[in-house]
Amino acid sequence: MKKIKIYIIALLLGGISSCNYLDIVPDNIATVDNAFKLRNEAEKYLFTCYSYLPDLGVWGNNPALLTGDEIWFFYPYETAFYGAPPNVWEVARGNQNISSPYLNYWDGSSGGKGLFRAIRDCNTFLDGIHSVPDIDDMERDRWISEVKFLKAYYHWFLLRMYGPIPITDVNLPISASPEDVQVYRDPVDSVFNYVADLLDEAAVNLPTRIIDEVSEMGRITKPIALALKARVLVTAASPLFNGNPDYANFVDKRGTHLFNSTYDPLKWERAAEACIKAIEMLQENGNQLHYFNPAINQYNLGPELKTQMDIRAAITEKWNPEIVWGATNSMVEWIQRYAQPIIDPASNTSNGTSRPKGEYAPTMKIAEMFYTKNGLPIDEDYSWDYTNRYKLDTATEVHKYYIQPNYTTAKLNFDREPRFYADLGFDGGIWFGNGNFDQDNAWHLEGKTGQLAGKNRGDEHSITGYYTKKLINFRNILQTTGVYSVQAYPYPVIRLADLYLYCAEALNEAYGPSAEAYHWINQVRKRAGIPNVEESWTSVNAKHQGKHTTKEGFRDIIQQERLIEMAFEGGRYWDLLRWKKAETVINQPVKGWSVSQVETIPYYQPVVLYNQSFKKKNYLWPLAENALIINNNLVQNPGW
Repeated sequence: MKKIKIYIIALLLGGISSCNYLDIVPDNIATVDNAFKLRNEAEKYLFTCYSYLPDLGVWGNNPALLTGDEIWFFYPYETAFYGAPPNVWEVARGNQNISSPYLNYWDGSSGGKGLFRAIRDCNTFLDGIHSVPDIDDMERDRWISEVKFLKAYYHWFLLRMYGPIPITDVNLPISASPEDVQVYRDPVDSVFNYVADLLDEAAVNLPTRIIDEVSEMGRITKPIALALKARVLVTAASPLFNGNPDYANFVDKRGTHLFNSTYDPLKWERAAEACIKAIEMLQENGNQLHYFNPAINQYNLGPELKTQMDIRAAITEKWNPEIVWGATNSMVEWIQRYAQPIIDPASNTSNGTSRPKGEYAPTMKIAEMFYTKNGLPIDEDYSWDYTNRYKLDTATEVHKYYIQPNYTTAKLNFDREPRFYADLGFDGGIWFGNGNFDQDNAWHLEGKTGQLAGKNRGDEHSITGYYTKKLINFRNILQTTGVYSVQAYPYPVIRLADLYLYCAEALNEAYGPSAEAYHWINQVRKRAGIPNVEESWTSVNAKHQGKHTTKEGFRDIIQQERLIEMAFEGGRYWDLLRWKKAETVINQPVKGWSVSQVETIPYYQPVVLYNQSFKKKNYLWPLAENALIINNNLVQNPGW
């Protein structure tokens, strides 16, 4: 009967996909009952609940990696994509649809997992775990808390994509009437509150830290639950969900308004409180911003490369103290292969799928987003020549840890903050690691056609002239045979710098600029090797002196800081949506250098690669048409 019940609910929410044991309707009814007769079987069901976690480190499954404006590719493709379907990128090209939506996490298709099925499995676990006889109370309580967290997370994941969703707190009984199973979408405020409350319940009996690191890393802890709650409440307080007039007429078939169009400032206070509580717990737990230790790694690094490695290692160093939640179900491997350019002159570049591709290309707007070395936007720093940023200059010994001396490259690449050089590879840029750990003779990238990383192998190079260095583990090695050995690492779902910036944002929105809000953003800027906010925006170089002293000015500063610090980690897309800035920012032309050129001067001509079209409807993902046919009480998101 449980099987029949779950099957019916699956259909009414929008259908199910094949090849899942829940599809076998009545023959294996005993499988659910047997799952809770012994501890070992119940543990298997626990890990079934975990198995639905989205593969965020796989670019074909993460809704935020290829659907915005950070990364661009060739079109049409000349070479095969290994590890991800290229059609995911069609969302960024404005080709999302309602007949068969890309990354459909509502139904579980086109790269998306069926998260309503995940929620139903969580409910089944919570119903059955109390009948398991051979488990002690402490372990039972922990498992219950883990599954409550997962249930909250799956609701949250759907909420962030689709807005209002049906809260599925319990599975409907088989005796439910046809009217009962035709579920409605719940208002977003109700879903946000449900998720936050469920995370509170989960946190009570979750462990503070993982003790058995060999077998349990990646399982949920109390700090993870508190950190996720902070993210959830910051999103709930943001303009997309907090008093959004665009959705004032978004109602269901009962006439229920699914968005509250009245702004509520108390949501920011609640978010700030959640951020501070999460940070305090993490700091008590030993979490801190990661700083690279050259002595442990036996590298002799000066301050310039040391700072760059502080930034790179915070992402790629497994289980460093900054990682709050690392997704062991989703190791970052294929992205590294597609991000890595050829930089070693001795490498054999003809070794099939194992060789680096260099195709995971940041757009020029991302290169322009990073600050100057003074910690100011490039168009707000009097000392930086913004007007002539596309002109050429030649590096000297002063630039040796950033740009190869005597190499000519764009002015855009000079005198930038350390994160620019840690995150991006570019023609003439120094590339420490990946087989060469001599800081004074590090490799440099050469990206023009005919050069080592340039257009020599079909599509296997950057279409923009920039490369995503940040995501590449510096220990990866391209062997002389052409085989690229990758040090995979868990996808960083949440790290501490993320929470520091959430906290600064929430404090500013709730109370305006303050020493406490400056403190959290300045912790991130200090590790990034740039002056603090107060120093940068009171210097003689600042075009807008005192910008940080107003709520609006400090908001702009915090938002740019987030976009820089969290670049390429899947945060930019969601941030632009929740701030309601996607229509402005994503609709800017996608640009790059003229990478087909051989000579320096023609290479450094900006070219428009694509004119993106982000429409208001894109703030919420569409439901598939079939889901609306199956459940007549569902309504489509506005504009679709």
